[in-house]
Order: sequence, then structure tokens, then C-alpha cells
Amino acid sequence: MRTSIVGVGKLGSIHLRIYKEINEIEKIYLVDIDEAKLLAHKDLSTFKDYRELKGKVDLVSIATPTITHFEIAKFFLDNRIPALVEKPLTQNANEAEKLIELSKKTKTLLSVGHVERYNNAYLAAKKLITKPLFVECHRLSPYPARSLDISVVLDLMIHDLDIILDLVKDEPERIDAKGVKVLSPTEDIANVRITFQKGCVANITSSRISVKRERKIRIFLPNCYVSLDYANQNVEIYRKVEKQILHQTLSIDKEEPLKKEITEFVNLAKNNTFKIEYAAKAKDALSLALKIQRAIEK
Repeated sequence: MRTSIVGVGKLGSIHLRIYKEINEIEKIYLVDIDEAKLLAHKDLSTFKDYRELKGKVDLVSIATPTITHFEIAKFFLDNRIPALVEKPLTQNANEAEKLIELSKKTKTLLSVGHVERYNNAYLAAKKLITKPLFVECHRLSPYPARSLDISVVLDLMIHDLDIILDLVKDEPERIDAKGVKVLSPTEDIANVRITFQKGCVANITSSRISVKRERKIRIFLPNCYVSLDYANQNVEIYRKVEKQILHQTLSIDKEEPLKKEITEFVNLAKNNTFKIEYAAKAKDALSLALKIQRAIEK
């Protein structure tokens, strides 16, 4: 399999490292408009224009600024080249819908980098969660040198929105949100309270101006509380059994979620397997993120 990474920034560099570890990949091309980034990889074939990859690759990772996702992904889907686009899929829901329709039309795989879905801790916890009553999320990180073209809602919170929609399986009824621009032209910290139609409430805080890193979600069910730490891949469960509270820590086989995601993408492309549900769910998370963004702006 021949692949390419379009956008050799921090995330694109991680994609590169993982592709080098996958046996099925025999050729890697790099694309970036910044020639200095390409000069650091003299052992690989490099290009400044992604359109030069036509006929050269079997699949592609797109890790460029969000505003460029639609144009670049459209080119590869038009040429029937499977694409893995880092989140958010696009800058608006209309562009996301157009890419999904193009993916269906060309029967070409379109995947989106919602990496927490591949976290083994989440996969283990998900089996135990039915009908959540209340969800609380904290996703905090120090100030980054990337993704400052989008708000913290589209950069970080969207991961939690994707997971919550996967767990709650319900439509939001009310959104109360607040965000603050501290160091960037867009929101650096945001909080939202989402009330779903069937009664579940989710309280989500995301910050990229924190001293510490934290990626946790807590889910409250009838007679049960599940605490999930994405970063450490740790799941703790507290259950009420008669008059006692029983504590259990799940045994998790820790793996790198992004490597799992990219490996699956490679295998799907290799076997010419077409799936649209990844992109459809990514569009749902994007739509909710944009509603939250609009609520903040109001």
C-alpha cells in the first residue's frame, strides 16, 4: 500500500511515525506547503501540492488546517482514493454533507479522526453503559502551538461530543454554553450543559489554557457510576449492591488509539471496504459542536 500524509505538522508527524510501523505500507509521500517541514524528511518523497499524488497513492491522511479539509478531501474522493481526515471533518455541516454524498457516490472510504472511539478504556466501559442519566467531561490541556484557527469547541470538545452522542443515542433539546477568548482569536475555554430529549444531561468543560492535562468522562447510571480516564486508559466502576457500594477497576489492554485507528483505516482501504458510518457520526458531532459555538457567540 502507498500512502501520503498531507500536512506535516504535529499531528501529521504522528501519522507518519505510525505508517512507518505498519507492515502493509511500502511507500510514504509527504505533502506540505512549508518547504522547511519537508526538508526534515529527506528520506521520503515530498511534494508541495497534494494534487501531484494522483495515481501515486492508495490512501491518504489529511492533517491540515480545518479550513482546507473540504477542498483536499474532495480531490481524493473524486479520484477514488480513501481518505482519513483529522477532526473536525470540515468547517461547517454543509461541507461535511457534500463530502459524505461524494463518498457514497464514488464508493470511496471517508474516515474521520475521532480517536477516542478507539480507546480500549472507552470500548470496555461502553459495554456496561445503558441509559446514562448524567455525564460530566473534562478535557484540559496546556496552550498548544496548533489548531488555533478553530475554537476549543471544535478542537477539543468535539471528541467528547462524539462519545456522548454514541452513548446517549438521543437528540439535544437545550444547549446552554459559555466560552472565553483568552490567548487566541477564538475561544480557549468553554463549558456547555446539554439537556437531551429523554432527560439525560451532559456537562462538558474544555480548555487549552490549563496547567495540567486531563481527559476524563464520568457517567452516572441507575445505581452505578463509571469513571473513565482516556489518557491513562483506566476505568473505575462504583455499584450499589443492596446497602453496599462496590468498587471495581477494569483490566484494560492498553494500546495506542491513533495506531488502532490508522491500522483499521489501512485494512479497510486494502480490502476495498466501503463504510460511511464513521463520516456520518463525525458530521453529527460537528453539527452539535457548531450549535454550541453559535450559542457561545450569542
